[in-house]
Amino acid sequence: MDQLLALAWFIEAKQQRQSFDGAYMRQCFRDVGIEPPDMSVYLPRLASKKPPQLVKEKGGYRLAGSVRRSLDTRLGGDPTIIAVAKTLTDLPQQVPDLEEREFLTEALNCYRVRAYRATIIMAWNLTYDHLVRWVFAEAGRLADMNKGIAGKYPKKGLVLARHEDADELKESEFLEAARTGGLLDKNTTQILKEKLGRRNMAAHPSRVTITQHSADEMIMDLVTNVILKLV
Repeated sequence: MDQLLALAWFIEAKQQRQSFDGAYMRQCFRDVGIEPPDMSVYLPRLASKKPPQLVKEKGGYRLAGSVRRSLDTRLGGDPTIIAVAKTLTDLPQQVPDLEEREFLTEALNCYRVRAYRATIIMAWNLTYDHLVRWVFAEAGRLADMNKGIAGKYPKKGLVLARHEDADELKESEFLEAARTGGLLDKNTTQILKEKLGRRNMAAHPSRVTITQHSADEMIMDLVTNVILKLV
């Protein structure tokens, strides 16, 4: 039984699967050269315990919450969480702005308590704020940004002079204008657009499950490829 629970924990914590069934667990045993036990017997038995150790749902099973928390403690911290948390913790040393530190602290706190929707939203807030500040930090960049706005959105008649003026543009429009003005390359723009879409998905009520993996990728991609590059 303990072996099955440990495997279930690995499937959820390491492989980031929301659920599993007997066929998938049997294949896991075979992949490492072990003859699998009879899943048709053991999985229902674990689900019928008082209290249940597995929860049966559409598509298979998942660990009961109390069992998952116990196994998290017993089997050790997730190395991905540790790596991401270290990246975030080290970031203030490279980005001294106090307001960005506040965003960073909130993102890190959300991640540590597995509030992944909030993590994604805060990671985007941090990155977008950094981008806007970066544009306004040099007169040449601001001039290029205004050229980009004039080229991409001529009907707006907008010329940025103060930080508050950036609020006249949607976030997606700001990205497009920055790209048109030559401030962002194709790859950085693509990363930002994809992550903006993910932020929008996380920020609105939906049935979409936001996993640790989604938060990991959001943070690592934005920190590594945007914040640390735009200096």
